[in-house]
Amino acid sequence: MSHILLIAGREMRAYFRSPLGWVAASAALFIDGVWFIAKALGEPGAKRLSATVLNQFFNGITGVTMIIGIALSMRLIAQEEEQGTLVLLKTSPIRDWDLVLGKFLAVFGMIAIITGLTVYMPALIFVNGKVSVGHIATGYLGVLLLGAATASVGIFASALAKRQVVAAILGAVIMGALVLLWLLAKMTEPPVTDFLNGLAIHHLRQRDFMTGVLRLENVVYYLIVCFFFLLATTKTLEARRWQ
Repeated sequence: MSHILLIAGREMRAYFRSPLGWVAASAALFIDGVWFIAKALGEPGAKRLSATVLNQFFNGITGVTMIIGIALSMRLIAQEEEQGTLVLLKTSPIRDWDLVLGKFLAVFGMIAIITGLTVYMPALIFVNGKVSVGHIATGYLGVLLLGAATASVGIFASALAKRQVVAAILGAVIMGALVLLWLLAKMTEPPVTDFLNGLAIHHLRQRDFMTGVLRLENVVYYLIVCFFFLLATTKTLEARRWQ
């Protein structure tokens, strides 16, 4: 456990020391703010239900969360490969699972911080409209679970690639495929339709969170996605040790 926290702390400090962390956070918060004003609130004077505004807000920040999740995680292992420090990690007594989990906690921590800085937006809806705290909390839980899943995909892509740019592209392709599965589902017939919709990482899964509905099956889905890609990352690193 100490190794995991040590690695997580090291990576978190690296984010704050490098322009990547600050640029990603600034860009994400700027886009979230613009989306909140332009899309969620709508035109000045327009009357909209508070629940609708909150739904639109979460719809926007989930997209931003997926983008920054890939952007922040692309460097985690690919950068070690570029700098030649991955060899040192391979020969260290730290287990591959500890390494992967530590890096995952770091990028998830950054996503959680950036997401937490947007709380003032739904707070404005809460103060000036009629919306429940439970709806806000459920929406944010969905965003964080999606962020965790994206981070696990990004780390896996970073383990496969030897360059950060390649890792970002690969991670974006995997996430894009998981997001667009709902479109493929529309071209099929049951039970394939239900299967593909169930695999889609955003469409139906996030809709429940956005509307304030907490379903255990959605939480379990994101946890399984995280575990699958973190395990795949670990196995990829283990395979590299024997090359």
